[in-house]
Amino acid sequence: MIIRKLFKFENAHVVRGCTSERCKYSIHGHSYKIEVLFESNYLDQGQMVYDFGLTKTTIKELIDSFDHATALWNRDDPEYIAAIKKFSKRWVSLPVSPSAEQFSRVLFLMIDRLLSQTQMQNGEKEVKLHSVIVHETDTGYAQGFREDAYSKLMGEIDLNEIVFSDQVKAEWHDPQMWDKLLTGKIFVNPKPL
Repeated sequence: MIIRKLFKFENAHVVRGCTSERCKYSIHGHSYKIEVLFESNYLDQGQMVYDFGLTKTTIKELIDSFDHATALWNRDDPEYIAAIKKFSKRWVSLPVSPSAEQFSRVLFLMIDRLLSQTQMQNGEKEVKLHSVIVHETDTGYAQGFREDAYSKLMGEIDLNEIVFSDQVKAEWHDPQMWDKLLTGKIFVNPKPL
């Protein structure tokens, strides 16, 4: 069975190297809609694949890190990166250009890592991330699957190269969340929500 949870955020970016000159030379923003799809052949004690309430904790915080922020490609022009960091408190530096396709891959890797490090508390079994859909506009989206997220053909993504601004981290429930994720710490789902 597949379930889906929808998240939203506002984000600005430049997509260098794309065909559209408006997109590759100008900072612009989108009202993103992110669909996270989970799958399992089992149901938990509440007869659910994965309680939607659980997605409102760390998964939501990770996705919300991009809200009202600028997504930067760490290989972009150093002057541009420095200017954004100087004049914006909320930014995320990525090892890939922030296209919808790469956003779907990055978010997939982040959430997949989190799921693999989560101790379930309500009988959830074999809950897997099916895909992540990134709606950049009402008419265009990218859907990333496991094989896309881990694709060598598309270029490997090293989560260690993702950097969140101090302001983004300060707004997390646990400012060390990203470091814990990268170092393999276990996240324990709450028993009651």
